[in-house]
Amino acid sequence: MTDAFKEELDNDKIPILEEFYSIQGEGFNTGKAAYFVRTGGCDLACRWCDSRESWKPEVHQFVPIRQILDAVKKTAADTIVVTGGEPLMYNFDHFCEKAKEEGLTLMIETCGAHVFSGKWDWICLSPKKQKPPKQVYFDKLNELKVIIYQESDFDWAEECAQKVHDNCVLFLQPEWSRFEITGKMVVDYVKNNPKWNVSIQTHKFLKIP
Repeated sequence: MTDAFKEELDNDKIPILEEFYSIQGEGFNTGKAAYFVRTGGCDLACRWCDSRESWKPEVHQFVPIRQILDAVKKTAADTIVVTGGEPLMYNFDHFCEKAKEEGLTLMIETCGAHVFSGKWDWICLSPKKQKPPKQVYFDKLNELKVIIYQESDFDWAEECAQKVHDNCVLFLQPEWSRFEITGKMVVDYVKNNPKWNVSIQTHKFLKIP
């Protein structure tokens, strides 16, 4: 990370790939209207990633926190969903502080591999084997959502599920590019292991952002 890049972060700016008002398409909050803030930058490089354009933070626009919150106010949104990329590559303490002053509900999806920051109303942990989550995330999360690309991912899901608290909601999500295969895999698994729920990417079926 270059000195110029760090300076932008210090000036209350976040590298943003895109921001938009839409409907949450995945997991526990499926169907809820929310303003999405997708950060630029990710150090995971998942082979099935559907946001590869987010991987390099330096190529994205640095947007002031105030500008993001002003954009939210132009919509009917009462909730912000922060996603990526991997948002917690950056410190979100100040972002959450300012957003809470506006009375907004704050949700985040993260892999949990970086230092925890921010005050969130809902934390969705989407853990990745190549860079496992820190324990602090298992202690704080509301939702565990594991992407299923191949059979071995069920073992990873169960390993993670052993670390969550009793109130955490468990989801398995079929990987989209192989949905005809992964969808059946997930349905069969959940039928045999009903502690899990199925998450599908509703927004892709509805063809919305």
